[in-house]
Amino acid sequence: MIATTPRRTLTLAAAPGQPTHVSAASGLVRVGDWLYVVADDSLHLAVFPATGDAPGHTVRLFPGELPEAPAPRKAAKPDLEALCRLGPSAGFAHGALLALPSGSTPVRRRASVLPLNADGTLAGPPRAVDCTALYLQLERELVALNVEGAAVTGKRLRLLNRGNGEGGVDALVDLDLDRVLVGVDGGLLGPEAVRTVRRWDLGEANGVRLSFTDASALPDGRMVFTATAEDSKDRVADGPVKGSAVGVLAPDGTPVYLDAVDAALKLEGVDARVEGGRIHLLLVADADDPSVPAPLLEAVLPVPG
Repeated sequence: MIATTPRRTLTLAAAPGQPTHVSAASGLVRVGDWLYVVADDSLHLAVFPATGDAPGHTVRLFPGELPEAPAPRKAAKPDLEALCRLGPSAGFAHGALLALPSGSTPVRRRASVLPLNADGTLAGPPRAVDCTALYLQLERELVALNVEGAAVTGKRLRLLNRGNGEGGVDALVDLDLDRVLVGVDGGLLGPEAVRTVRRWDLGEANGVRLSFTDASALPDGRMVFTATAEDSKDRVADGPVKGSAVGVLAPDGTPVYLDAVDAALKLEGVDARVEGGRIHLLLVADADDPSVPAPLLEAVLPVPG
């Protein structure tokens, strides 16, 4: 079992009309001295210092406001579930952050890209990216589309589809990175980026299927992923969490390691880095309760870096 250590809660600096914390943390990327977090029930990106526990602040990704009532909010939210770092390209001199939606409903097909400075700070305002054409193609192949993780490995942008609920399929989707970068720069991701779609079975935790929830690439082409066993009826509904796990995929996408974590949490975000020959993780969780601040945890995998 993987031991986790609480590091902080994701509290936010006081701001008029804004929440005091991130609750539904769903994606995590560390760049330089900053942690970037997306939440699946928000129109904002949250930014935190990588060390210490000073409150974070938010950056608006999409215009408008979401309803306060749970059911209308769930129906209207963009459902940003994955956050990944894109390397330098013609359109982004120092790379960018790409926040991707789940695609689990038609309103959840709008991504956001934010350019970065060399020091890891944000370099400019976000730009919307329409994922509709890409997601319609993936939905034809997977039926129950629910993108939850994304990371760049080599010349691929690898997406993880979460297969929770009836009819769900856990899958690895490899996109051509060059075509993704062209599409992101133009504000539209299309089906021409798809290279391969492969289905996986991660097993169960306490009788409930484990399903992908996030991803983070390692320098050698491997990928760390998180998975959660959530007893939900479909890809949209929430349900009791029966356990979470962390695993590693080989460069070809084959699972080579998987173990449960000791925290009784719905792990939704991971950032992995190699330090001292070991794989160090930062993890965030979603309590599915807007009154509960999301935790940031750390762990070390018993796997060579």
